[in-house]
Amino acid sequence: MMYWGTGMGAWTMAFMTLGNLLFWALVIVGIVMLVRRFDRRTPPNHATRSGPDSGPLAHQILDERFARGEIDEDEYVRRRRMLDGQPTADPSRQ
Repeated sequence: MMYWGTGMGAWTMAFMTLGNLLFWALVIVGIVMLVRRFDRRTPPNHATRSGPDSGPLAHQILDERFARGEIDEDEYVRRRRMLDGQPTADPSRQ
């Protein structure tokens, strides 16, 4: 009697292939989650910060209000200068 093949059918090979793909997908997702968790560029509670170091959020809100047309250009410039710590009085207007 001759022995042909490994004894594995097509379904066994398909399950092994899918299992291998699933394993590597989980490994990659795990690595991405770890990198995001330990990424130091943005603090985890960036959107909920308040106080003197909350500048980017205030600038973002001001930009959005200007884009929606809630404030005009003069008001935008005045408030932007105030957030940046620059004098708000415009000497050319006096």
